[in-house]
This record gives sequence, structure tokens and C-alpha cells, in this order.
Amino acid sequence: QVQLVESGGGLVQAGGSLRLSCVASERTSNRYAMGWFRQAPGKEREFVASITWTGGSTYYADSVKGRFTISRDNAKNTVYLQMNSLKPEDTAVYYCADRTTAYRTTRPADFGSWGQGTQVTVSS
Repeated sequence: QVQLVESGGGLVQAGGSLRLSCVASERTSNRYAMGWFRQAPGKEREFVASITWTGGSTYYADSVKGRFTISRDNAKNTVYLQMNSLKPEDTAVYYCADRTTAYRTTRPADFGSWGQGTQVTVSS
């Protein structure tokens, strides 16, 4: 399994921005896509965004569309999540994950490897 390490979380005021990074331990040429998920206390883990390693096709949850941007740097085996116009309801632990399917999916079960998570807290 690929090892994933997230960074970039923190405390920010509403309306602010953060950029999360996720570094994968191995080359990306044989991987399908990466995704970002988040989990708030007492809630289920929810899909945020995904991007394919080849072609850079992106997909977003409706709740973040227009505010968050996912991107990748294949040379660095790194995926980013630029989060703008943050809201208190964006507060959660954010995880990156390696998608194991060739088709687009938002189900956590279709993602094989997960990072340890990074906390994002948005104050009002």
C-alpha cells in the first residue's frame, strides 16, 4: 500500500484560506486518483474532492464547489487542496486517500490507503 502524509492544517478565521498537501510514498504512474475526505466530530467521513493522476480530471462535493480546488504535481507525488472562503462548517479532520478504482467514486470503501489526517478549524 502507498503511504500518504498530509500537512497544512491549522486554525483560520471564517473567510480565510488554507492549502493542504498530501505526499505519496511511491510513484504515481500506476495509481488511478487521489481524493480528499473530511470527518467532523460525531459525523461520518465525507468526500470532498478527487483528482486523477493522468489527465487531472477533478470532481468536487457540492458543499465545496467553487471554494476548494484540488490539484496535483506528479513529479512530486503530491496532491494539494486549496481551500478558500472557509466556513465554520468546514471544520474537520481532513484525510487524503488513494483511490483503488478506475471509475470515479465518492465512497470511502473504494479508497485503499489513507493518511493520518490533518485538523482544520475555522472560527466564526
